[in-house]
Amino acid sequence: MSKAVTPTTPAVAASNWPRTIIIVFIAIGIGITAYLTYVKITAAPTVCVEGGAFNCDVVQNSSYAKLMGIPVAYLGLATYLALAALVLLEKRISILRDYGAMLFFGVALFAFLFSVWLVYVQVFRLEALCIWCLGHEISITVIFLMALIRLRRALSE
Repeated sequence: MSKAVTPTTPAVAASNWPRTIIIVFIAIGIGITAYLTYVKITAAPTVCVEGGAFNCDVVQNSSYAKLMGIPVAYLGLATYLALAALVLLEKRISILRDYGAMLFFGVALFAFLFSVWLVYVQVFRLEALCIWCLGHEISITVIFLMALIRLRRALSE
């Protein structure tokens, strides 16, 4: 007699690895954007790798550090919190059970594309890099890739 697969079996746990990676990188992203939000609120100097192409102050104080008057750090923190809510509530809210992977992917895609723009700005417009910003951009790229895997799985079910 075969045993039914339940959420606690190793097969189900193994199939949830993209979700686990997403949660880890959301936590990293929240940490990074919370720090950058703190820097914006308190006007504290940014702890940064100095030298070469790295100059966080140039990036953080540029005209590109705000979007419609809102600091990009605030928008990043809000995005990570929204992604966290989506992934953590997907099994509890009926609409998220049905469309959560697609909605999560849409938010992650937008955040990824915006991050690509921010890398372009740092490299080609400002000619300065921020290690915190690059950390965020790596985090959102991993989240986007995991969201893509989850969406493909959801659409194939």
